[in-house]
Amino acid sequence: MGSGVQEQRASLTQGEVLPLASSSQSEGLKHTRSVLNSLFSGALAGAVAKTAVAPLDRTKIIFQVSSARFSAKEAYKLIYRTYLKDGFLSLWRGNSATMVRVIPYAAIQFCAHEQYKTLLGGYYGFQGKALPPIPRLLAGSMAGTTAAMLTYPLDMVRARMAVTPKEMYSNILHVFVRISREEGLKTLYRGFTPTMLGVVLYAGLSFFTYETLKKLHAEHSGRQQPYSYERLAFGACAGLIGQSASYPLDVVRRRMQTAGVTGHTYGTILGTMKEIVSEEGVVRGLYKGLSMNWVKGPIAVGISFTTFDLTQILLRKLNQMGYTAR
Repeated sequence: MGSGVQEQRASLTQGEVLPLASSSQSEGLKHTRSVLNSLFSGALAGAVAKTAVAPLDRTKIIFQVSSARFSAKEAYKLIYRTYLKDGFLSLWRGNSATMVRVIPYAAIQFCAHEQYKTLLGGYYGFQGKALPPIPRLLAGSMAGTTAAMLTYPLDMVRARMAVTPKEMYSNILHVFVRISREEGLKTLYRGFTPTMLGVVLYAGLSFFTYETLKKLHAEHSGRQQPYSYERLAFGACAGLIGQSASYPLDVVRRRMQTAGVTGHTYGTILGTMKEIVSEEGVVRGLYKGLSMNWVKGPIAVGISFTTFDLTQILLRKLNQMGYTAR
């Protein structure tokens, strides 16, 4: 009889434990799927957005790293001369290096943002709800910083390829090899500090603005999901604010990254800023190319945020259909 009771207890214990284990496995799979979905959606968002504005981005970098005065007319002339001299596809020179950087960068940034939102939401007691302003800003800044730290050398390579002729660097690997051999491995992290400072501002304000506009939209319209054109508009506003705030640091990092091929010796952030201001002035130096960024940035960020959100929605629907089929 004693052994019968023990068997019954063992049976009950197993009956209670197995569903819990199954539930735990289900939650783990759900979290893994969510992370993979965010990584894929982010990678696609970054690739689509950057490819769309690659010619404008390359033109902006060329002006940023030179002392030539910027204007919309001069930018157009540069694009046209490049097209005549090297052909249509030359406008996307350096885009392969951009993709090598942007795909992991955007994947990490968007995925990290989702994870930081969850962590901060749990910490502040807003799990499953829109975060309050400060955690919302923190989530964006931390996501951008995480992505930039992990992919910075690729950004350096992309900048070098954008401002040099084909003969100097034949491909991405060649850039890495030449920089490492001729200038040292430390060069791959030149401009790292202004990049981090710029990313904190840019990513923080971009994500904050986009999430805030979505929250306000939901409160006033009663619709939880904005239409695609509304997402594009929210993303455009986010890009405009984020890039305007961080732009001087973007100019500084580009000067520091390309110092080895432009004949300058930029050492520190303040030193670089002083030299730019003394030679070109505050507005024409530190804000050179900003007007182009007001065209390029909103388009890129609008496309990026919209692509990410719509891909996430599509993947969630596909996952639900998969569960239903089972």
